[in-house]
Amino acid sequence: MKRRPWWRRAPAERRMNCLQVARVLQSYLDGETDDVTARRVAAHLEDCRRCGLEASVYREIHNALARRAEPDGGAVDRLRAFGASLLSHPPAGDDDAEHGTTPPSGA
Repeated sequence: MKRRPWWRRAPAERRMNCLQVARVLQSYLDGETDDVTARRVAAHLEDCRRCGLEASVYREIHNALARRAEPDGGAVDRLRAFGASLLSHPPAGDDDAEHGTTPPSGA
């Protein structure tokens, strides 16, 4: 039996490439894709070592974040201080002044 060209196959039969998987990987891992897409991504992850490794890294990050019940107190304090500094210093309209940067000397 001869296989049909990829463009004539039903969507569920089409193989995904790495770029297509990259676009939907996070949604797939979050369980937000439809069944057809989920099957296609799963098939690709089984065959492609690179994408499979990327998916495992995303899973590890997700699990690490899920285990952390409360954000780090120091990080929250730094974020609040940063937000307060933005509110207390309105932009001056000059990009260099706004970002606290100056051009290098001699420029």
